[in-house]
Amino acid sequence: MLGPVILAASRSDRMRRLVSAAPVTKQVVDRFIAGEGVDDVVPVIRDITGQGLELTMDVVGEDITNPTQAAAARDAYLELVDRLKPLELGTRAEMSVKLSMFGQALEGGHALALANVRPVVEAAAEIGTTVTLDAEDHTTLDSMFAIHEELRKDFPQTGCVIQAYLFRTEADACRLAANGSRVRLVKGAYKEPASVAYQDKHEIDRAYVRILRTLMEGEGYPMIGSHDPRLIAIGQELAHRAGRKLDEYEFQMLYGIRTEEHLRLAAEGHRMRVYTAYGTDWYGYFMRRLAEKPANLRFFARSMLTKG
Repeated sequence: MLGPVILAASRSDRMRRLVSAAPVTKQVVDRFIAGEGVDDVVPVIRDITGQGLELTMDVVGEDITNPTQAAAARDAYLELVDRLKPLELGTRAEMSVKLSMFGQALEGGHALALANVRPVVEAAAEIGTTVTLDAEDHTTLDSMFAIHEELRKDFPQTGCVIQAYLFRTEADACRLAANGSRVRLVKGAYKEPASVAYQDKHEIDRAYVRILRTLMEGEGYPMIGSHDPRLIAIGQELAHRAGRKLDEYEFQMLYGIRTEEHLRLAAEGHRMRVYTAYGTDWYGYFMRRLAEKPANLRFFARSMLTKG
């Protein structure tokens, strides 16, 4: 399977240099990354929301090695909030954050990440929107969930992400569905050992459906993070069975992938949110997008051969 190989490459400095130096890389990366700075992404925000879609914004970057970098990540999100304010989009443009960017892996990282992310959540609330905490590898999740719980004491709209391929997630979903959280369910995009995660695609899909059923039948707000047509259809059916109205759940897909499907779902009255990443430190994010779906890798390889 190529996925684990690509995920390993996402942590390789040598591969980072090789991929970054390829002449075609920028053309391909532009498919998944909306721009390098906030000035680049504001027109994208206007364009996407103008089509009846919603967004969650991600400032990419995970290789944080000191508190100064973590503070810079915080400030990048605060700058984004400042630029969103005059657009008056409310929850149509929210934000997604990885706590690793806020210093979670550093010494004293749990407290540092909480201290850095809280001002972002506060600023988001002030302009009528919210923040979702992205899930990362399984070793970070207890900290992420604890920070999520702490933030929700003052900002109950704060969301979190759970990953279907982890064995623990069904229990996490039961807990989260019962307390009114906003929960995005994804398959999972990190290389995890067989001791903690399903390795077979069909097992992951079955777990996804079980977990989504729990979320739909619960009291929270489910966010269906998938490009899989079958899972999208199942999500619609589970929502119908649970008696949910169209504004009581949403679909989320990545910027640059299945754009026509984004528009189709929105045209049917569904809330459709586009996960839109931007920033200069795009490598890890980009490699995980290749690992998630063979078609993405074929797209990149074909471009390398024809345009390199």
